[in-house]
Amino acid sequence: MGRILAIDFGKKRTGIAVTDELQIIASGLTTVNTNELITFLIDYTKKENVELFIIGKPKQMDNTDSQSEELILPFIEKLKKSIPTIPLKRVDERFTSKMAFQTMIDSGLKKKQRQNKALVDEISATIILQSYLYNK
Repeated sequence: MGRILAIDFGKKRTGIAVTDELQIIASGLTTVNTNELITFLIDYTKKENVELFIIGKPKQMDNTDSQSEELILPFIEKLKKSIPTIPLKRVDERFTSKMAFQTMIDSGLKKKQRQNKALVDEISATIILQSYLYNK
């Protein structure tokens, strides 16, 4: 079995989370500048056995795509061309940022630490991945 890698795509930064090789535990991996994301993923998949990409799908409350989807679709096409051997699936990412922020509060992080947007993105990716694992 290989790892599952989740992506919380953002205009500036992208949060990344991965499973263990048994696909049981989702853990935050890092946050990457979005303009370096494809290079990071190529390098990571050369070192680690990744069998699936999970990419957050931002939705509005009425279930329509959010404006962020316009940025994600070109990235997905580029990813498919760069790493064609790894399939991808989309997962609804509504409320993940709010859930990530609440997770930070619940874990006792100080206010200054909670303002770290990169950490919010990484936790959001972890929540997306946990959601996928729970529902697969």
